[in-house]
Amino acid sequence: MAAMQDVQKRADARGIAIQRVGVNHVQLPFLIKTKDGGFQQVLADIRFTVSLPKEYKGTHMSRFVEILMPWSKKPLAEPEMDAMLSEALGKLDAESAEIELAFKYFLEKKAPVSGGSSLQGIDCSFTGRKARGMAMTFTLGVAMPFTSLCPCSKEISDYGAHNQRSLSKVRVRFAPGRECIYIEDLASLLERQGSSPIYPLLKRPDEKYVTEAAYDNPKFVEDILRDTVLALRKLDGLAWFSLVCENQESIHSHNAYASHEETLR
Repeated sequence: MAAMQDVQKRADARGIAIQRVGVNHVQLPFLIKTKDGGFQQVLADIRFTVSLPKEYKGTHMSRFVEILMPWSKKPLAEPEMDAMLSEALGKLDAESAEIELAFKYFLEKKAPVSGGSSLQGIDCSFTGRKARGMAMTFTLGVAMPFTSLCPCSKEISDYGAHNQRSLSKVRVRFAPGRECIYIEDLASLLERQGSSPIYPLLKRPDEKYVTEAAYDNPKFVEDILRDTVLALRKLDGLAWFSLVCENQESIHSHNAYASHEETLR
């Protein structure tokens, strides 16, 4: 049998280094470390890439999946992400590597009056970037829904006020040597800036409670964003954040939108 040629390692004469090349939409189960010291199994949608020097025709796509497989069976947080990226730098002879895991994370929510327990899924992401010889940069992303109630509607109406489901999406990075915030704590921070939380399970007394709570705490999308910025600035060790707030309007055909980004250190 003739020897199989390693076409990827052949030289390329076009002189273009590729910043990111690899695999996207790899779906694997992962164990995400939880605040209570345990873990939660999630289904992750993964993008895993490395840089490619201009001299090489291609990279070895199979090696990305080979690296991922063993880690899919171990509880995952920042140290494990760092180890995956270091392995990619070595096995793929790259100068930089990047991995992003997007997944649905479930929070236990208890109804405010009846105490009924249920699970609420929120969209989260872990992103790690690492250059050879440098520390990894880790970014946590969380998207948290809640209720907002319009201050203007409350002010001008004889009774009632329109409200809507809102969503705050944040990405945070902490300074080197500082631990990142837990998903549970970041989700709670975002939720507290709305007019009222939302719950998967509500009985009649709970519906009355959350309806009146929102009515007593009206907020524009601008209010939600500004209050969230102030809350994020108080996080010890936070280096950077990007925030998007969006109200899915109930009486308009469009959404209300606000965004903000800051580098703190």
